Amino acid sequence: MNYAAIKENDIADGPGVRVSLFVSGCTHHCKGCFQPETWNFDYGKPFDETTEDALMKALEPDYKAGLTLLGGEPMESENAKRLLPFVKRVRETYPSKNVWCYSGYLFEELLKRDECLKLLELVDVLVDGEFMEEQKDISLVFRGSANQRIINVPLSLREGKVVLMQEL
Repeated sequence: MNYAAIKENDIADGPGVRVSLFVSGCTHHCKGCFQPETWNFDYGKPFDETTEDALMKALEPDYKAGLTLLGGEPMESENAKRLLPFVKRVRETYPSKNVWCYSGYLFEELLKRDECLKLLELVDVLVDGEFMEEQKDISLVFRGSANQRIINVPLSLREGKVVLMQEL
């Protein structure tokens, strides 16, 4: 897996100050995508142990609220498989920090794919749905278009249905 960028002090992709990992590779190709270069799975740099260690160090300060996974598409099969051990490491090392994930896939689709379900089980919040330029709304918090949902993943998995986050 490659990654396009890392933001060590991101305040746009989830609540608080976050560490955000923008993975490479996406098959959605949404019209109006703000990072079309991340569609290419070979774009950017290799996600290796050195990268993981740097992300872990960036998450260390108490003021960091958590990790955000976006892209590209974290839930593309090859990306989800590679992210799974890393996110497990994050959860074990920083159990009080939360994990957000942005995916163009719908929650219901991800439940049907084993590697994605395993990753979802480690995620606190999923922003799902493809970006739709015709539903773009810059007033929305933590999402780009009105079709996208902000989902409480642990509660949704327990309840067996999508449970949206309350106002953030």
